[in-house]
Amino acid sequence: MKGHGGALTTTTPVRFNLETLRSRESELTAVHEGFRSARLSLDLTRGKPSPAQLALSDDLDAANGPPAAADGTDVRNYGGLDGLPEARQLGAAWLGVRPDEVIAGGNSSLTLMYLYLLNAWLHGPAGPDTAWRASGPARFLCPVPGYDRHFAILEDLGIEMINVPMRDDGPDMDQVEEHVRTDASIRGIWCVPKYSNPGGQVYSENTIDRLARLATIAGPHFRILCDNAYAFHDLDDEPPRLANIMDACRRHHTEDSLVLFASTSKVTRAGAGICFMGGSPATLDWFRRRLQVVTIGPDKVNQLRHVRFLRDLDHVRDHMRKHAAILRPKFDLVCRRLSEGLDGTATGTWTTPRGGYFVAFDARPGLAGEIVRLAAHAGVKLTPAGATFPYRRDPDDTNIRLAPTFPELTDLDQAMRVFVVCVELASIRQTLANR
Repeated sequence: MKGHGGALTTTTPVRFNLETLRSRESELTAVHEGFRSARLSLDLTRGKPSPAQLALSDDLDAANGPPAAADGTDVRNYGGLDGLPEARQLGAAWLGVRPDEVIAGGNSSLTLMYLYLLNAWLHGPAGPDTAWRASGPARFLCPVPGYDRHFAILEDLGIEMINVPMRDDGPDMDQVEEHVRTDASIRGIWCVPKYSNPGGQVYSENTIDRLARLATIAGPHFRILCDNAYAFHDLDDEPPRLANIMDACRRHHTEDSLVLFASTSKVTRAGAGICFMGGSPATLDWFRRRLQVVTIGPDKVNQLRHVRFLRDLDHVRDHMRKHAAILRPKFDLVCRRLSEGLDGTATGTWTTPRGGYFVAFDARPGLAGEIVRLAAHAGVKLTPAGATFPYRRDPDDTNIRLAPTFPELTDLDQAMRVFVVCVELASIRQTLANR
């Protein structure tokens, strides 16, 4: 099990004779059939906020007030491509950059990620004659296991993805630097630096510094796409500290290589929040030329009420402590069920994150797909095996992403009981098949 300190420990295999294994397999099969007969319908597929979390932001509806921003702008009208100044101010504090280095947008940071990469592909990330599509093959480094939606954007654009293993302190930077140094077609790397999806890793200060130095050894127009989706999604009151990546880039004079993203999607309302994109003035200036073709401006009414509701980072942190009070028991339950059911069996390892939205489980090689199949037959939907890898191909078929945030505790408890049975059943059957 991987604990709060991030160190991975493996359990010692419990050795059974063949008769004991067959007896246990029969017992588990009967339990699994019982789950099937119960006609369960439980879902651990996506990291959605629960209704109780969404209700924490119901006061947004009372935060509308007069339809005028601080500078007198009528937020009901057209204009304001960069978003409201006060929204950009909040975004700057959120991302750790200056207000002139932020664009505040609509409800989805994923939209800005797609638009940025589409622009880089078609028109270039740094002006005329820098288009990725016009300068040979384009490849991207993808820490794995990682976020399926990041991979989907690259696949949609036809940008080749290269797996890089995740470590406890972030991507394997030795491999990252080797790829970047030896292959000029590497255009960038995806990063989720705090509570990475799905493992919950927090990048170390050394990893952040090495990322900031990549542009000094990379091919032209290399980009770090940094999705800080879980910046304030802490589960305890003394969270790990994430080094400021823009400050690190400034030290190495690589500011133009960094593009930052974040949103309030799991802070206020998942479908009606606001998002931020951060980058150097040169990065944003070139991107605006494309953005103004797509939109006349974001929903400034929603931006204004978010600023009035969230106010500043101190109030954001206070708000997120309320989220933590709802989520902590769920994460504790997941880890407790895994420990009670699987400790000492050598059937898998898992993360115990200090924040974020997921728990990553690694089964024995070759079993993730079978575990997901068994769980589905028992009425529990899991994220498809392979989803946390580019092209949906987990080379070892081991990783399963568990999303405990949405279900009620009683449903989550039942789902985890099913999951533990499926893990042990698949593992025993694999052992028997190999004897």
